[in-house]
Amino acid sequence: MKFTVDRVDHLVLVCRDIETTASWYQRVLGMEREEYGGKNRTALRFGGAKLNLHEVGSEGTLHAATAMPGTLDFCLIVAVRPEDVISQLHICGVTVERGPVTRIGALGDMVSVYCRDPDGNLIELASYLGD
Repeated sequence: MKFTVDRVDHLVLVCRDIETTASWYQRVLGMEREEYGGKNRTALRFGGAKLNLHEVGSEGTLHAATAMPGTLDFCLIVAVRPEDVISQLHICGVTVERGPVTRIGALGDMVSVYCRDPDGNLIELASYLGD
């Protein structure tokens, strides 16, 4: 039987320091921190998805072939204007790498602002035109 993928549930983010990374995502992007699995595992919830945090050197038994901090480049959809994203980043002392710029996302044209987290991962914060 052939299947199709419906959506992303979670991503694993390898970081240098879980406390630093979790704090940044909470403070800058408003994600909600949770502990799970009974083994002091940390995740960051947003919308219907989450980021599971793994500290470099202590990843679980199954992980990417090259599980290193700063190797992700991902896009998160936000429900505010790009100008508001830039303002929030500036308030939080985060450098805007690029933007606002028009890009094509999974659902069409969107406007994106780029920044980096404490490990150097490139984060695209995008809103769809007309939303």
